[in-house]
Amino acid sequence: MPRHPDVSKEIHNIGEDSVITTVRAEHCEALAARNIAHVAVIDAIEPFTMVRTNLSGAYLQVCLGGEGQTLLEGRWYAHREGLASFAPAHALHAFHCVPGKHWKLAWVRFTPTSPYSRSSAMGPRMMRFSGVGLEHAILGLAHEMQAGAPDHATCAMWVNLIERHAERVVEPWREEPRLMRVWDVVRTDLARDWKLAELAALANTSGEHLRRMCQKCFGRSPGRQLANIRIAHAAHLLATTQNKIDAIAHNVGYINPYAFSNTFKKLTGFRPSDYRSHPRAAPHVLDPQPGRNPVKVVRKR
Repeated sequence: MPRHPDVSKEIHNIGEDSVITTVRAEHCEALAARNIAHVAVIDAIEPFTMVRTNLSGAYLQVCLGGEGQTLLEGRWYAHREGLASFAPAHALHAFHCVPGKHWKLAWVRFTPTSPYSRSSAMGPRMMRFSGVGLEHAILGLAHEMQAGAPDHATCAMWVNLIERHAERVVEPWREEPRLMRVWDVVRTDLARDWKLAELAALANTSGEHLRRMCQKCFGRSPGRQLANIRIAHAAHLLATTQNKIDAIAHNVGYINPYAFSNTFKKLTGFRPSDYRSHPRAAPHVLDPQPGRNPVKVVRKR
């Protein structure tokens, strides 16, 4: 069994033998226009480890080869080739290399203002997705940015491709419009005691078929998806307001504050009070010397 890092504190360790190519929004207008903080491709090796105790923006990560470990909803997953993970904003997120194995990744880090970083975005999940196209789009953008005078239209085309690949992962309900209708209505009244039959009626289907649709698109049941949406909104309120914790719990549908606290800890790794007091992770934390070059290649072997 791999040894996992301490997730109670921020860790940003690239390691001496990892190779990372990244493009950041401060150097690329097309990324900034799409609310993408940075994109990267990395060939990582131990001790590559990242722990973000409170993501400022949502994070999409796709494994291109090898194997690592990714923490989502308090559970460690084997992250292998052909699997993508999505971590929403204001969540505990961690990942690290497996000893003796390379781990090649492509990722997209969204800004706090991105629609994908809002509390209404989907919850954390691990899903099947080939990242080859995303990798090529990121490296194509990096190649163009390395030119002496990058062409803005070409950069925009590469970013369009990056965003399109990201959409296929973080908006799975596009394949099933009925689910979009259900959760759009639910988000307007999270305090309501939603029953499965009511959710199914919003989708104009049976409860059993709603379960199947949610499992296919989100990898979880309607009840777990509802809990994820509630806790994501609660985390947003804890991070952005001074509202009392009991009031936030009621606002998102929890009458019992202990049930709220237990569910919050299960999905985020922290009790609500600890979460509110925990330092916020900066949106640009991976590059140890940001701002120098439009494309950063860190630690060549």
